[in-house]
Amino acid sequence: MLAESNQGGGGGGGKLGLRSLVRRKRVDSIHSKSSDAGHHQLAKELSIAHLIGIGVGSTIGAGVYILVGTVAREHSGPALAFSFLIAGIAAALSAFCYAELASRCPSAGSAYHYSYICVGEGLAWIIGWALILEYTIGGSAVARGISPNLALLFGGPDSLPAFLARHSIPGLGIIVDPCAAILVFIVTALLCVGIKESTFVQSVVTIANICAMIFVIIAGGYLGFKTGWIGYELPVGYFPFGVDGMLAGASTVFFSYIGFDSVASTAEEVKNPQRDLPLGIGAALSICCMLYMLVSVVIVGLVPYYAMDPDTPISSAFASHGMQWAVYIITIGAVTALCSTLMGSLLPQPRILMAMARDGLLPSFFSDVNKRTQVPVKSTILTGLVAATLAFAMDVEQLAGMVSVGTLLAFTMVGISVLILRYVPPDEVPLPSSLQAAIDTVSLRYTNNSRSEDTDVETSKDQSGFSGEKSELLPRKGETSSEYPLISKASSQAIFNETKRRKLAGWTIMITCVGALTLTYSASNLGIPSLFRLPLCGIGGVMLLFGLVVLSCIDQDDARHNFGHTGGFICPFVPLLPILSILINCYLLLNLGADTWMRVSVWLLIGVFVYAIYGRSHSSLQHAVYVPAAHVDEIYRSSAESLPS
Repeated sequence: MLAESNQGGGGGGGKLGLRSLVRRKRVDSIHSKSSDAGHHQLAKELSIAHLIGIGVGSTIGAGVYILVGTVAREHSGPALAFSFLIAGIAAALSAFCYAELASRCPSAGSAYHYSYICVGEGLAWIIGWALILEYTIGGSAVARGISPNLALLFGGPDSLPAFLARHSIPGLGIIVDPCAAILVFIVTALLCVGIKESTFVQSVVTIANICAMIFVIIAGGYLGFKTGWIGYELPVGYFPFGVDGMLAGASTVFFSYIGFDSVASTAEEVKNPQRDLPLGIGAALSICCMLYMLVSVVIVGLVPYYAMDPDTPISSAFASHGMQWAVYIITIGAVTALCSTLMGSLLPQPRILMAMARDGLLPSFFSDVNKRTQVPVKSTILTGLVAATLAFAMDVEQLAGMVSVGTLLAFTMVGISVLILRYVPPDEVPLPSSLQAAIDTVSLRYTNNSRSEDTDVETSKDQSGFSGEKSELLPRKGETSSEYPLISKASSQAIFNETKRRKLAGWTIMITCVGALTLTYSASNLGIPSLFRLPLCGIGGVMLLFGLVVLSCIDQDDARHNFGHTGGFICPFVPLLPILSILINCYLLLNLGADTWMRVSVWLLIGVFVYAIYGRSHSSLQHAVYVPAAHVDEIYRSSAESLPS
């Protein structure tokens, strides 16, 4: 019954210790937004074109100008384009999951927001904390890489003006980079002006980068046809390192697709999120994949893979054919790519901080939105200060692997969230304790209805001699008539079967995730003796296959049709597609290296302390009352009716 659900759904989870880790918030709705009185609302200014600019600009960094040579020499050879294609398909698995969740839950916070709704507060905090690290380190590393490329435009590595050039501080061994810090401050100021203005500038810079890549494709294609594509005329064929080498290359270039998730972080600022977010994510990823493949096809054809310069493969390829002047165009492309990526790195973090502060997990300072620009200015300025400090004083390249941890954790959690949304979506949602009176009113209404039905049953029994069964209140499935006990019994059986289905689906999703982790860990950790490694692979594979088969056979939850904002993108091939996404991301996570995981573990441990000391006790769900999701609108209507007109 409704009254019982209020007490048992998880309210007061902070007082019950571990229960706070699994309490879940509900999808932002018109009710919750109206209760904010517009104080925390961002400007809805973005269209599909803006989202594509954000996605492409955040994804295509200067790495592609280097990865082409490194991956071709060490892994793929002439099959480099296939490596980019496979990596693009792997990234698309996560993109499909992002597209559905972004259109159903269009609010700031991206993967943190989805995890909080579908999984629980504890894991959502870990994802949010990891994303903070990702965007901070990522932005600093990108800014740090701009000055060497910018110097090439002035004639050489040491050609920048003195106030922009790098300097070494004697005795400390620190190399400061004023240019990087200044660029971070410029981007931060631009982001504070407004989302539409900053996105416009990012789109312009991105177009300049795309033009440079198109030049590489067209001019390189002309040279290739003119010289006979000498890079493909090899006795070893297109796969000198075999299929394994091509797949190893795909896992390396996969990280060049990271960035499209920045689109999801702007969900709250999109005019038509149900339509535009999926199209923006899909179009951005498709454009990036096409450009990557075309550039790799051309460059690998101009120079044999074994003769490529690993540091400047594209520039050296054109120089070998007498086009020295092309170096300037390629350098401009690299600089613009880094600038757009810098903007894409600094844009999401203030929105992550704002989303976490809205939920009470961080101080309210981070959730303040400027009334004029409708941008979280305080969070943006703080993000810029931290990123500029790191870019100025630290060589963060050795920390770059930490960026991938946050992204891959988010990708994995998004895949899990899609499975939960489809099979076990939350059937109880939290409401603020200020609505307790309306909740009690609705609860009393159902209690009275139940008693009235019981009275009708007894009256019918006395008058006709039939022993009618007592009809139970079914708040989530609709009321049943006491005159038809068989219908009531069938409804009770349906609820019992649905409860069993949800339990089976929940345990199966957990077994599937454990199986993916076991399989990828045993397959990638060569240090495990083969005596244990092969059985572990077998156990993980069986668990994964079991999860796929069971989830394919059982029905998905009917509540998924009404979960969140309906009418948007629906992820296809569930459960296969999310499970493949989880498997790939787990594999990449476990192959990032022990040093990276040691550094990330320190950061996550700090996050655990912050949550335990502040977040858990200040969560907006601390005193929330949990009610059946089917009765939320009725409770709000009752609350509105009780207000004085």
